[in-house]
Amino acid sequence: MRTRPGVRALQYVAVVCYLVFLGFPLLWLISSSLKSPQEFATITPSLLPKHFDVSNYSDALNEQGLVRGLGNSLQISIYSTILVLIVALPVSYALARFRSRLRPLTNGWILVSQVFPVILIVIPLFMILRPLHLTNTIPGVVIVYMVWSLPFALWMLQGYVAAVPRELEEAASVDGAGRIRTIVSIVMPLLRPGLIATAMFTFISAWNEFFFALVLLQDPELKTLPLVLARFVGAEGQVQFGPLAAASVLATVPSLVFFAFLQRRLTSGLLSGAVKG
Repeated sequence: MRTRPGVRALQYVAVVCYLVFLGFPLLWLISSSLKSPQEFATITPSLLPKHFDVSNYSDALNEQGLVRGLGNSLQISIYSTILVLIVALPVSYALARFRSRLRPLTNGWILVSQVFPVILIVIPLFMILRPLHLTNTIPGVVIVYMVWSLPFALWMLQGYVAAVPRELEEAASVDGAGRIRTIVSIVMPLLRPGLIATAMFTFISAWNEFFFALVLLQDPELKTLPLVLARFVGAEGQVQFGPLAAASVLATVPSLVFFAFLQRRLTSGLLSGAVKG
């Protein structure tokens, strides 16, 4: 059934409006990072800066330790993402394929764990990590981020595993492949989009997280990027709008690069494991 030209035009208009809606905050942020302090003091703000001022970027890089915070956040996010994928893949496969009495309890725990506010668990979490000497350390924050992201990752991957036809695994078993060989050669290629989506969610969640890092990290050398951005707000509530906007732009770039690198692989490999070699 062919789509009418009028309907197709409305679809394009809706897509354009949605893209403008999503891109306008980023455009305003980039524009603000190039404005001078005098422009922020005007009563009627303008979308584009009247005079481009790149000193905000130098102030953000030189005075606030932004590069160090960016490196800490990048390190924590990558390690958290890798650990979540390593743990979530076999567990989600077991939840989707093996029937047991523990499965409803496990799925219930996954859902309930997403309901608790962070503020209710941060103090008990701190009391658990302190005797283990994991407070004020990068490994401690990585473990916390992994545990916090794991329930949602399990829920996502479980749906992807359930969508893989069992007939493919049965065919591999008939050909003599064991369980591990079947998972590696048949299931994992089909789960590539799910693994990439889970990696994106885990990375962005760790990259933007603020509260856990605020409680667990006291050493200025270990501060993550969100904690560094908070320094642009003074003790009396005075905000350095220009450097803050410039630092926010720089903080957005790694996540955009990470997403752009992985989004091309979201659809690849959907059927790569379905053909026997």
